[in-house]
Amino acid sequence: MDFAKSIAVAASGLKAQSGRMRVIAENVANADSTGNRPGADPYRRKVTTFARHFDREIGATVVDLGPVQRDGSAFRTKVDPGHPAANPQGEVKLPNVNSLVETLDMREAQRSYEANLNIVTATRRMIARTLDIIRA
Repeated sequence: MDFAKSIAVAASGLKAQSGRMRVIAENVANADSTGNRPGADPYRRKVTTFARHFDREIGATVVDLGPVQRDGSAFRTKVDPGHPAANPQGEVKLPNVNSLVETLDMREAQRSYEANLNIVTATRRMIARTLDIIRA
């Protein structure tokens, strides 16, 4: 087993999930961001993608955060004629961010991050035990 390869693959997963959590946090932070003028579009939810590639240096397939895409789903609307972003009919477009979905996505990203971190920790323990055996 190649310990360096194991750590490098897990580290790529850590970096990708960290980027995913950053995008989710941005979505949550903008869940109530409306347009800045009447009829303007509000914040549009962002969705992460992942890309895998073969890293020749370590000889293994690793994962990277792919392009961040915009969610094409429809905006929510509410009637609020006094709102600065209301259109002539009094409707305000709200972001297509669902806090429940974002919470579930964040939890999934956290668990994936923790799993990769556990791989790094277990590999480090194996390296330490191997060195102990060699020294003995």
